[in-house]
Amino acid sequence: MMEFYKKNMSHRIVIMGCGRLGAHLADYLYDEGKEVIVVDKDEISFRKLSSSFGGLTLVSDATELETFEELNIHSNTILIVVTDNDNTNIMISQIAREVYHVKTIICRLYDPQRECVYDEFQIETICPTFLSVHRIEDILKEKGVEKL
Repeated sequence: MMEFYKKNMSHRIVIMGCGRLGAHLADYLYDEGKEVIVVDKDEISFRKLSSSFGGLTLVSDATELETFEELNIHSNTILIVVTDNDNTNIMISQIAREVYHVKTIICRLYDPQRECVYDEFQIETICPTFLSVHRIEDILKEKGVEKL
């Protein structure tokens, strides 16, 4: 497994968190031909991956520097952080940006009030709350309902 990490892949995708979103995203990206590594501290979480997933999995705590070292995280790594905890996501993203100088970090954010923390570190966020509001607004427009 370490041999895979040491390859000089310019756009390796590492997904931190293998809940529903992390698993579906890993399956999708792998099916699209991307090199994907999924990290979760609970090995049982990997059961959410499809049987056709051929990427790598790593049981590890993504907030620890040893995990970043084992994954050979570098500036060209694409990091997608989708654990179920905003504080954990912030910590992982900050480590990636400040210590490993990762250029591309995409992070799920549950609490829209915390967006300013991510903005400070220039980390792209996906907020289910905002996405839901915008999608509902689009549906209402499609149905001819004026903006609320």
